[in-house]
Amino acid sequence: MSVVFALATPASRSALCVFRVTGAGCLDCLPDIFNLAPEKPRTFYNRLLVGSDGVIDSVGVVFFEGSNSYTGEDSFEVFAHGGLAIMNSIVGLFEEIGFDEAGPGEFTKRSFLNDKLSLSQAESVSDAINATRKDVLKVALNSLAGGFAAEVFGFADRVDEVRKFVEGSIDFSDEDYDFINDGGVVESLEVLCADFGGFVSSCYVSAENESKKSVLFVGPPNSGKSSLFNRLLGFDRALVSDSAGTTRDLIESEVFYNNSSFGIIDSAGIRKTEDKIEKDGVELALGKIKKADVVVAVFDSEDVAMKNELAALALDKPFLTVLNKIDLDVAGDEGAFDFALSAKTGAGISDFKNCISNLFKHTKVGDQKYFARSRHVRLFDSCLASLQDSMIKIKAGEDLDLAAEDLRLARVSLDDVVGVKTSDSLLGDIFNDFCIGK
Repeated sequence: MSVVFALATPASRSALCVFRVTGAGCLDCLPDIFNLAPEKPRTFYNRLLVGSDGVIDSVGVVFFEGSNSYTGEDSFEVFAHGGLAIMNSIVGLFEEIGFDEAGPGEFTKRSFLNDKLSLSQAESVSDAINATRKDVLKVALNSLAGGFAAEVFGFADRVDEVRKFVEGSIDFSDEDYDFINDGGVVESLEVLCADFGGFVSSCYVSAENESKKSVLFVGPPNSGKSSLFNRLLGFDRALVSDSAGTTRDLIESEVFYNNSSFGIIDSAGIRKTEDKIEKDGVELALGKIKKADVVVAVFDSEDVAMKNELAALALDKPFLTVLNKIDLDVAGDEGAFDFALSAKTGAGISDFKNCISNLFKHTKVGDQKYFARSRHVRLFDSCLASLQDSMIKIKAGEDLDLAAEDLRLARVSLDDVVGVKTSDSLLGDIFNDFCIGK
């Protein structure tokens, strides 16, 4: 496999940025790109990163050799200042050396291929990153620690133990030994099916296929939608101006509040306009109402006609009305709105945020120990069905060859869960959901 690199932190200005590099031979370049090559693996050094045009930045660097790394191959990490020019220069340096840019999940995929992680553990890396609640994170970390894979391997061994007696009954049918009865095959299968069913019920079905809940801000121009959007985020993500029609496109960010995560979307002010770009923005906002989970209509004055129009477009989804700018002398009856607040001062914001987060209450994990993705559930169902089919045939005392085949298929299903034999196409589907740099 080639040497690959990735920016493991967001590509935006910040205090620090982290680049990861992995692949056989990647450590050979260290003397050429640092003023002093780091000497010991797994030791953090402060060095000057140097390109063809001179010093790029004063950075931290740590390297790992072979199987002692996350990927199971030589790798190193560079911790630089988080300036956009610095990031661009580091990317240019790595490309100049001949490194390839990594795709989504490339590092974890290599960890799996190099037997550092089982496939289910690799999947739990993504689950841990995407977790927005402590109870969900705990379940994801149980799987990442290997508990889920260990249980699956344990059931696979028990299937093999039963198979041994069934295959023996077929291969040595002329012997006096009763492999089925003396081996306790039926009893073992009954216990195995019960235990496996209990294990499946202890798994929390991962929400990797669930779409992120979204809250759409709509309303007339200059009503304070962008200011409310920024207030919920805690920083200026959307451009705020006194000029009507400033927001022309949809702007989206994620909010984490009260153990809930949801996306908020700012949209163009709704009004009749001859400006084509602004008109397109209005149509985009109106079309987005159909797809949003919650619609929030923001006003700075009473507008019954628009309120009714937006409520009709929202159909049966939650529709909240907000009177903004209560710090000013707004022309509107506060009682006619679900919320009266000030995006500028923060008055009334807490009640508004609590209401939205309560709309997205999640099912509690409860006593469940591990994540099970939809892929796992399908394989578990297949495994349990094969075990039960085998038990029916053995109890009937016939079709032992088919019973043995059912047990083999049960084992194959378990192998597919942990990735003992996995197709390249499946790996592509799994790791494409990962972050770049992980």
